[in-house]
Amino acid sequence: MLRLTWVQPEDLLGHELRQAAEDGREAGAVAARWKAAGGGGAPARAGASPQRASRYLRLLAEDLLDELADLPSRSAQDEPTELEKIKALCPHWPDRPAGDRPPATRRTRTLTLTRPPAAAPAWLEAAWLGRAVGCLLGKPVEKLPLDAVRALARSTGNWPLTGYFTARGVPGPLLAAHPWNRRSAGTSLAENIDGMPEDDDLNYPLLNLLLLQRHGKDFTTADVARLWLDELPPGRAFTAERVALRNLLCGVEPPHTARHRNPFREWIGALIRADVHGWTNPGDPAGAAEQAHRDACLTHTANGVYAAMFTAAVIAAAAAGDRDVHACLRTGLTVVPPRSRLSRAVAHAVRLAGEHPGPDGFDTVVDELHAAHRASHWVHAVPNTALIAAALTHADGDFTRSVRGAVAGGLDTDSAGATAGGVAALLAGAPAALPDHWTAPLKNRLATSVADFNGVGFDTLAHLTWSLTHREASRP
Repeated sequence: MLRLTWVQPEDLLGHELRQAAEDGREAGAVAARWKAAGGGGAPARAGASPQRASRYLRLLAEDLLDELADLPSRSAQDEPTELEKIKALCPHWPDRPAGDRPPATRRTRTLTLTRPPAAAPAWLEAAWLGRAVGCLLGKPVEKLPLDAVRALARSTGNWPLTGYFTARGVPGPLLAAHPWNRRSAGTSLAENIDGMPEDDDLNYPLLNLLLLQRHGKDFTTADVARLWLDELPPGRAFTAERVALRNLLCGVEPPHTARHRNPFREWIGALIRADVHGWTNPGDPAGAAEQAHRDACLTHTANGVYAAMFTAAVIAAAAAGDRDVHACLRTGLTVVPPRSRLSRAVAHAVRLAGEHPGPDGFDTVVDELHAAHRASHWVHAVPNTALIAAALTHADGDFTRSVRGAVAGGLDTDSAGATAGGVAALLAGAPAALPDHWTAPLKNRLATSVADFNGVGFDTLAHLTWSLTHREASRP
């Protein structure tokens, strides 16, 4: 039996009921009808429940998903998705740089993996490497609960995390109770690493290189949709992205693809697509946030979109040479509605990180964050963005401490690690500033199923990224 994850109606309904509780919809009557009919909750960590529901329950789930979508939300005024409404709520929205670029022209559809004439800045290669390192560190413990992440690392003397996870020395009973992520252990444990394995946290930045190369910085959400239909294998998309692809194939058009029977629309998927938008807009956090918004609206709404905008703006500030991680995080918050759940969560996380300094303080920060967000799924954008901000703040932007904190936080370990690693590596300024024991195992090689990128080096990716940035910025 094939139980495709993230699309089964009986599972989507459980996730949508949780989403309704978070965004302020009164869903009690719907939940009671579902329970009375024999429906269950959403899987806590898996992407699908083990058994298919009856035809009656599946049809009921689809009807109830549509009914939930029509319920009014108490948070709607404070958490819009439309860009102009977001800007209206942000009193400190950043100004665009003087002499802003003219409208972009369309790009050719062929991406050549050769270096452009202008040399890419060292920070850009560092950022790609840092994103890969953080992702790789988190891969084997993705989906594991916090206590399991801690126990596995401590069992090998790797706590606080100073290197990649290893199975060597882990007691058998502990590993039986908390097995490594089955998809990742063979390529991401220290003893198995041979280059950077494929992961959606790297696939989406690659797709966004294609997006900018083909459509320029004035791409539309429909351009993102067309690119995905051409280049994104559906088996490599998860949660909101998989639902959006399904919606596209069913004739649903953007931005409705983000809302139609999509309970994952405030999860982390748009955030992990944001780095390229920041890298290609150095010194222009508003431009980076607007790009991230158009990308995110294919799959996400409200706080799911804000997480991407926040991340892109943080990175754009850092890419301009601001090496103060705290200032960069403050810049990120200027593009997020201040009364939104995401803004409040990030502010709380930053405050916690300041209240609990020192090498042992971050465990307390993580415990507090888990308590504050215990009702949220471990892939939700709000707690994960808060964790990333806390890790960067507590580490003062230091690379090892940032990726260690983001992964040790025990949420979406590979995605949080990737974003924190990308930001911290950018702040470090150059590949040589990153510890060799993190970067050497990557062997300057990335595996992927996106386009013809398989085997590409991070130095080449930096040059490709810079070529897009440089061409836009250098136009008369």
